[in-house]
Amino acid sequence: MEEDDSDRYRAPALDKGLDILELLAGVDGGLTQAEIAKRLGRSPNEFYRMLDRLVRRGYVTKPDGDRYSLTLKLFGLAQLHAPVRRLVSYATPLMRELAETSRQANQLVVFDRGSAVVIAQQEAPGYWGISIRVGSHISLFDTGSGHVLLAFRSPEERQMMIAEHLRSTEKPAQPQAFYDRLDQIRDRGYEMMASLQTAGVYNLSAPVLGPDERAIAALTIPYITLVNQPSAPDITQTIELVLATAEKLSQLAGSDVKHTG
Repeated sequence: MEEDDSDRYRAPALDKGLDILELLAGVDGGLTQAEIAKRLGRSPNEFYRMLDRLVRRGYVTKPDGDRYSLTLKLFGLAQLHAPVRRLVSYATPLMRELAETSRQANQLVVFDRGSAVVIAQQEAPGYWGISIRVGSHISLFDTGSGHVLLAFRSPEERQMMIAEHLRSTEKPAQPQAFYDRLDQIRDRGYEMMASLQTAGVYNLSAPVLGPDERAIAALTIPYITLVNQPSAPDITQTIELVLATAEKLSQLAGSDVKHTG
């Protein structure tokens, strides 16, 4: 009898790891090692080493002692693959138009493996503007983009993103006031904050939402007052421009959510 092509090149260890990831992806609250083994019809001892490797590689975490849950590492890897390239291609003409109408630079930021990462940026059309290089890693805690990426996520995803950020940056945990601010940003629909890196700059950030109303990216203008261009939009008009552009991007991403300023 001919060997089935699906079994000819089996890799049992890889299959076991993928079985675990696929199982945990469909479970809220995580599973113990014994529960994983029971659901997959195997003995618990078969999964000890595999779970240990998945934890060490950052794909799985144990936030509640003996329960295993997925991290956002797979999500982060997917973010930097084809969907992100498509997002950048959709965003580029809209970001160029935003730069022209606002007279300010702007950037598009996604979450990737513990950091906020700039995946696209558009220079200001005039002499002056604040821009950040594509590929730069910025903080989740003290930037408008980071705040928006956290604010428009479920509490569980938010905690995983923060845990990954703490591991990758060794920054201290944030006080309750920080989480209260994230809730306020979600209610308001955007972030507007003085830059904690550059004096005189205000971060104006709005979410690009997917069909599930979660932020897949943050669109941010590092706003500076242009004293030599009195006709340039003021900060209130500029946040409206950011919101309108983010809404267009959200619609391209399949969301029908309306931003409210």
